[in-house]
Amino acid sequence: MDGYAVVAEGLEKRYGDKHALAGFDLAVQQGSVHGLLGPNGAGKTTAVRVLATLLRFDGGRARVAGVDVRCEPRQVRRRIGLTGQYAAVDEVLTGRQNLEMFGRLFHLGGRRAVRRATELLEQFDLVGAGDKGVGTYSGGMRRRLDLAASMILAPDVLFLDEPTTGLDPRSRGEVWEAVRRLVAGGTTVLLTTQYLEEADRLASRITVIDQGRAIADDTPDGLKDRVGGDRIEVVARDAADLPAVAKAVARVADTDPTTDALERRVHAPVTDRVAALTDVARTLQEERIGVEDIGLRRPSLDDVFLRLTGHGTQTTEEAA
Repeated sequence: MDGYAVVAEGLEKRYGDKHALAGFDLAVQQGSVHGLLGPNGAGKTTAVRVLATLLRFDGGRARVAGVDVRCEPRQVRRRIGLTGQYAAVDEVLTGRQNLEMFGRLFHLGGRRAVRRATELLEQFDLVGAGDKGVGTYSGGMRRRLDLAASMILAPDVLFLDEPTTGLDPRSRGEVWEAVRRLVAGGTTVLLTTQYLEEADRLASRITVIDQGRAIADDTPDGLKDRVGGDRIEVVARDAADLPAVAKAVARVADTDPTTDALERRVHAPVTDRVAALTDVARTLQEERIGVEDIGLRRPSLDDVFLRLTGHGTQTTEEAA
């Protein structure tokens, strides 16, 4: 498929009578971040390991960077980078020494390894810390160094398997910015994650995987549209006012509003978001109905995930 850096068709991977991948399909456009989203045990890591030639698959076919994964695994490895869930850097060495070591392991030779290490320290904003021991690095800095190490050979495709697991929000943001810079430079990124916000922020397209199959593939906004458009939501100050609030919302809603008596909340989908909000606010004010909150809510990827899979992202352990 022209224009696609990763293509998988009907991939199968079995462990005894258990299917880790059960006819998995995937198409990743060149020069993009493609999110692979699913709960633990859905098959995300298995799919990455298969595409990165670390696991043999039992059925289907796959191409990465234009190369057949089954027939030419060595050629695939020359075109990819892989970063796992935990940083694989030596904490005793400095950042620069780590990168030079990886360069030599990739047979760049001494001078080229030194030159490439300097380039990567600049690219990942680690020049100031390059000659410090990695043991002094923050979580985000270690992750960025790990990303840099995976880019030693400037791969066409980079697999990121849950790259921000365990990081604090600031460190996670640093990794996100590093990923954006990679894509701006032409690298294609396949990102597996359990963090719905991460997929929403980074990915131009998302494949949702569950029980070894792709159950949805669309842009983040396209996935959200499957759940429905904007919703108006009102939280009443007094539970006795819920019927009046529901009546006001019903005037502008596309369907009958839903009332949650425990949270004193009324919500419903609307088409003309601004007009609906203005109308409901005016009505409630005229009728002197007190509210604690009123606003428009767009569906999140959390809503999408629950609708598609029936459960959240945290479930069983990931298949090996």
